[in-house]
Amino acid sequence: MIKDDDLIQDVLQFWFAEESRSKWFNSSPEFDEQIRQRFENVWGQARAESFDHWEQEPDGALALVIILDQFPLNMFRTDARQYSTEAHARMIADHAINQGLDEKLDMAQRAFMYLPFMHSESIEDQDRSVELYQKAGLDDNLRFAIHHRDVIRRFARFPHRNQVLGRDSTAEEIEYLKTANW
Repeated sequence: MIKDDDLIQDVLQFWFAEESRSKWFNSSPEFDEQIRQRFENVWGQARAESFDHWEQEPDGALALVIILDQFPLNMFRTDARQYSTEAHARMIADHAINQGLDEKLDMAQRAFMYLPFMHSESIEDQDRSVELYQKAGLDDNLRFAIHHRDVIRRFARFPHRNQVLGRDSTAEEIEYLKTANW
């Protein structure tokens, strides 16, 4: 059985390795499959709250946020499971931020700690996302946070999720999706 510290380091070393960094926002089916093969069982355990105690320290909280927020986006790209643990990731991130654990992370790590708020369909979470990126001086991420918030302000949801979540799109959302670059 893998110890918690070893698993935390395995997740972080994988995600922040040079070869992974280039695929963070430009994934491939091969990278998605690599994550699925290596971490799907870990994600299932995290979804069942088996690792929630990791939230007490910076590396553990960050690893858990990555497992719950980032990995499902890769592993389940074509089905609703990709969003199924976002709220759990936000809960972990919220706890970590409230404890000041995010301030112990480097800037790249901090950017991922804040992503669950950018992924939320709640305007309050979107406002928090913008505030967090702005306060940290993460200007590249801030640009995307503002864009995400603007979409939520306009539609109260992310239209690009409608199909996979079985939601009907409005005429305005359909027009938007024709030009949006997600």
